[in-house]
Amino acid sequence: MATSTFTWLPGVPIFRSTDRENWTPIGHALHGPSQIDLDGTDMWASFGIFAPTLRHHGGRFWMITTCFGIQGSHNFLVTAEDPAGPWSDPVTIAIDGIDPDIAWDDDGNCWVHYSGVGTGTMRCRIDDTTGEVFDEPTPTWSGTGLQHPEAPHLYRIGEWWYLMIAEGGTGSGHCVSIARGPSPEGPWESCPANPILSHRSLSHPIQNTGHGDLVEDSSGQWWMALLGVRSKGAPAGFHVLGRESFLTRVEWDDGWPIVESPELGGESSPAEFVDEFSDAVLDLGWISRRQFPSDVADLAARPGALTLRGVDRDLRSPRPTFVGRRQQQQFCQVDTEVDVVSGEAGLAVVYDEHSHYRVGVDADSVFATALIGGMEQEIGRRPRPAGKVKLRLQVVEDMAGPDRVELGLVNDADEFAQLAAINGRYLSTEVVGGFLGRVIGLYAAGGEASFDYFRYVGE
Repeated sequence: MATSTFTWLPGVPIFRSTDRENWTPIGHALHGPSQIDLDGTDMWASFGIFAPTLRHHGGRFWMITTCFGIQGSHNFLVTAEDPAGPWSDPVTIAIDGIDPDIAWDDDGNCWVHYSGVGTGTMRCRIDDTTGEVFDEPTPTWSGTGLQHPEAPHLYRIGEWWYLMIAEGGTGSGHCVSIARGPSPEGPWESCPANPILSHRSLSHPIQNTGHGDLVEDSSGQWWMALLGVRSKGAPAGFHVLGRESFLTRVEWDDGWPIVESPELGGESSPAEFVDEFSDAVLDLGWISRRQFPSDVADLAARPGALTLRGVDRDLRSPRPTFVGRRQQQQFCQVDTEVDVVSGEAGLAVVYDEHSHYRVGVDADSVFATALIGGMEQEIGRRPRPAGKVKLRLQVVEDMAGPDRVELGLVNDADEFAQLAAINGRYLSTEVVGGFLGRVIGLYAAGGEASFDYFRYVGE
């Protein structure tokens, strides 16, 4: 499974599973600067790399995706024999659109379908080695008439070719529709049950369901991977984890797919991640904005610690001195211990460069701030204890929802001294906009600091 990464790097993590329930990250399709460069002046945080399609063909894995910026988009593919990598340098495809898909017919033609800019779903044939477009892109089936037809996927299943798309927009109207025909060029017959998946206007814990992709497992069971969100809080729902991946069963009847409504799994044990920075390289889950974690994280300067140098940058910078991990559970606690040499450093929960909360340490104080829509306010400060400082950031339940973010420091008895508590809605997609979820991590600004460990426990 491959997922979007927008302006966070490394790009497009690859996950592997043997039971479709437990997923292990094994690498990234975009793992080096020769593959991707995200210009900080051209990239809104929710632009960049999105909508990858992952396929296996001819003994190789193929990943095709879009890099979208203010000045336009470009589409490209990379390949690998091993999905863990290394992946090739990009092959550019000169099409004007987003959400590309790649498929091959029995005659060896390589078909790319994508969402055109104001033109609906488009198709063309390409040379899968050079990216050359063989014929003028042509409009094709664009769904049932709802807005924003996108995320097309082409399949040969049995005697039919199927073209499945998302439509209705990426919000509450998001849905999946499908058509079938005798060839990749149609003509297309729309499924009479379209949309085959939607949670619009339903009281369901998973909302905004869409952008589906089909896969058959080794037992012959079909599945749909899709996007959805988990909203919390009243009266309006807010989602703070971004669009998450879901998996649900698919059955077939009279040549049409019947999709089970995706449900939340059962209660799971707490998810814990601890990094004591004892390895030579960072764990695969660490990410940075518009740059690779190795560009800012130094594991050699002080063995057993992570050193960050943010002499000329802060969290508002397009490329901040920040390394983080995605908040994956709705509630969590994050701890670290920091030794600030100069400037300030600490813990931050980040949505983008205009919206974050942080608890930091400078020469004299421990403080908490909130940056909301580009406006920053200090919301707590106390004198700094001597030596290294233990910091804590916890996300807890709040009836006003979706959650409450508490910031503070911890003494040697693990007692939490709270500096500030902030409603979490200001770091939600509904308030900030875009498609992202939160990232929690370590930062330095105006100087240098070292961190002895990072501990995340989520529920």
